[in-house]
Amino acid sequence: MIRLPHRTAWAALLGLCLLAPAAFAAGPQAAASKAPPPPAWEQLSPQQREQLIAPVRDRWNAEPDERQRMLDHARRWQQMTPDERKRARHGMRRWEGMNPEQREEARALFGRMRNLSEADREALRERWRAMTPEQRREWMQNNAPKPRDRDDDRERRGPKDAPRQQR
Repeated sequence: MIRLPHRTAWAALLGLCLLAPAAFAAGPQAAASKAPPPPAWEQLSPQQREQLIAPVRDRWNAEPDERQRMLDHARRWQQMTPDERKRARHGMRRWEGMNPEQREEARALFGRMRNLSEADREALRERWRAMTPEQRREWMQNNAPKPRDRDDDRERRGPKDAPRQQR
């Protein structure tokens, strides 16, 4: 018969073996989540600032035809409120997660909604949500952006569905 102290020791050892992996796995993550945020721009070292600026400089130099668009984009970004910037970031993340078919749908919806009143936009959103996939495909065929416009746009800015290259 096993004596009680051994059972307790075995139970404690078993508990440690079961809990130790979770404790070790959470250790670095918990420590990283408690790390202080990076410093303000003024407190960055010249090397850190260079790391942040280098990709923009490289893109600026590599794509001279894009320079005006980049400047316009920066101006618009600076004029946005913090809430507008948050919404824009959310939209960019959603766009990146879309497949090419979903992007075409988004382009068509945006093109159609661009000139609608807020009430008409909401009505179109509600109709879209209620549509079956077949109805959406039919709507896309009837309302897709004109191919000529898309081709001109892609020639000017490059394909939007192409993955962004590391710069």
